[in-house]
Amino acid sequence: MTVQLADEASIVDRILAHIDAKSTDLSAGVWCEPVAHYLSHDRFAAEIEQVFRRTLTPFCPSAALAETGAYVARDAALTPVVAIRGADGVARAFRNACRHRGVQLVDGAGCKKALTCRYHGWTYGLDGRLRGIPDDYGFPDLDKTTHGLVPVACIEHGGLVFVSQDNSVATSDASEMRPLFGDDWRLYSTATQEVEANWKIVAEGFLEGYHIRSTHQDTFYPLQYDNLNVIESFGRNSRISFPYRRIEKLRNVPRDERRTAGMLTHVYHLFPNVMLSTFPTNRLMTVLEPLAVDRTRLVTYTLSNQIAADDGRTAVAQGRDFVTAGAAEDREMACAAQRGLATRANDHFTFGLFEGAIRHFHQNLAAIIERVR
Repeated sequence: MTVQLADEASIVDRILAHIDAKSTDLSAGVWCEPVAHYLSHDRFAAEIEQVFRRTLTPFCPSAALAETGAYVARDAALTPVVAIRGADGVARAFRNACRHRGVQLVDGAGCKKALTCRYHGWTYGLDGRLRGIPDDYGFPDLDKTTHGLVPVACIEHGGLVFVSQDNSVATSDASEMRPLFGDDWRLYSTATQEVEANWKIVAEGFLEGYHIRSTHQDTFYPLQYDNLNVIESFGRNSRISFPYRRIEKLRNVPRDERRTAGMLTHVYHLFPNVMLSTFPTNRLMTVLEPLAVDRTRLVTYTLSNQIAADDGRTAVAQGRDFVTAGAAEDREMACAAQRGLATRANDHFTFGLFEGAIRHFHQNLAAIIERVR
């Protein structure tokens, strides 16, 4: 069943109504999150084991695996994982470890006809099967059919490759969405950066517009509204719409002809740790990969359907530079919030009625962890 989110005309209606009323979407209640949940090593371990390793979540865009043999290798939930496009066109994911001595087969991204371990030369096909062992007479009783790469659950939907380390995991709510990337979308760049903050603090910065004026005075605020958002939830996920001031131009456009392209940014929060943001010339998929209770790796994929022409590449680059400046401000705030934990000034954080997407996030995170306990 496809997830139903509001159509463009309805989103514009809600935004224009908020502009007129000087209001924003409100949630059903305030949420208080214990500060201990950002500091506790036990809580962090529970998040990794009970949530990250058991949730089907986007690993990379399909465009990163555009051709046979294309792969992306990175850590997911503190576990080396590689996703690769097979000769049959299917995207698969495996634990990134040779079955001989456990060495990671590949790093980063690239394209290969086979995966060969650089330690002793054991070679695996794109389907994960063990194809060859140098001097195999030294392993007389080894059954190659049981020594292929260890698979992890993997599905592909709407231009995204989803993985889970629990092979019995149910289909993700996000996998039922309308496609976010068509066949014409191409990977423009990939960037990695580490932030000295808990992954939840980093996530929270994506999920509300209450900070636009105070944090983004010279970047986003001249183009966007402060504390004006439309918030929708689907399953454990959310979509937050951040309108641009130019959306006022749609007041004189017939309702059924109103289009949101170039008029707002949608941020899709794909639970637990992926943010997909739409911009006029590109879209960003940002993975918030927890490394420690106070450290997060951000892996950002920039995609566009306009990069075939030189002027399209220029537009994408300019748009990316603008977003990069605003993102740097968000990271600064996340690090400042992390440092503030040491003051012990708060025993909990209070999220207001207009921070409903954060409330939805913490409710679902808590429900999983408490249910398992």
